[in-house]
Amino acid sequence: MRLAVFVFSTLVILFLSACSPGLEQIEGSKSDDLVGQTNQKSENQVSGMEEEEASNGITKVKEEESNQKYEENTEEIKPQYRVSEDWSVVPIEDGTNEKVVLLTIDDAPEKYALQMAKTLQELDAGAIFFVNGHFIDTPQEAEVLKEIHNMGFTIGNHTYSHVNLESIVHDPEKQREEIVLLNDKIEEIIGERPKFFRAPHGINTEDSKKIAKEEKMILMNWSYGYDYFTPYMNKDKLVEAMVTGEGPEVDVPYSLLKPGANLLMHDREWTNEALRDIVEGLREQGYEIVDPDLIETIE
Repeated sequence: MRLAVFVFSTLVILFLSACSPGLEQIEGSKSDDLVGQTNQKSENQVSGMEEEEASNGITKVKEEESNQKYEENTEEIKPQYRVSEDWSVVPIEDGTNEKVVLLTIDDAPEKYALQMAKTLQELDAGAIFFVNGHFIDTPQEAEVLKEIHNMGFTIGNHTYSHVNLESIVHDPEKQREEIVLLNDKIEEIIGERPKFFRAPHGINTEDSKKIAKEEKMILMNWSYGYDYFTPYMNKDKLVEAMVTGEGPEVDVPYSLLKPGANLLMHDREWTNEALRDIVEGLREQGYEIVDPDLIETIE
């Protein structure tokens, strides 16, 4: 009986040993799994690195494109015109279009300057807005000036209080205040100082000329303008006068319109109403509205 049990037990042990995997097989299996997991991780890491490199490449390209566009936008514009002794704008080099006119608007921004700027923007016509300090001495007025500047228009200096400089000719410091304090104020609002100076009533003094030069501003008067004369404080009459250059009701029965003419207008209701027709009328005669950015300034 004991012998039979012993034999049976021995057979069972041998059978189980034959069917069960050995330690080496188990360890081998674990090792294979570990290698597979490691390889998978490596593949994932490589894939991740490739994706990161691709992403970095795209980012780099975008940065290069952005830098290129920035450089194009900030590229210095070469001047094509200069202000002549008779206050007109003339080409610097041969081959530049001579048949141009410059639009300027004084006493801004009182009431209508922003609306005038919007009209000009719709017409794709540039202009210089000559500013008085007493029209930008509140936060709301400063915002109007900033908006006009942000629309792309050139801002000029027209003195702080629109004083006749000849009336203070014996007070150089007062003249300096009228000019320099306004430049400071404009720079505070729009981030840059004016490059053009127009004296009230077109009357300069030796001191104002000197100060303007120190401030690196070009002196500028005008060729003609009619909106400050009573007979032309009317839309239709003003349009005809500005488009023809003639002002017979103020003793100008001949045309002052010529290539390079520097046209004077003001922040006035009737000028605001006439502005679109003035620009379109000048263009119908073949005149181009010159971009003030193309006028040579003092560096």
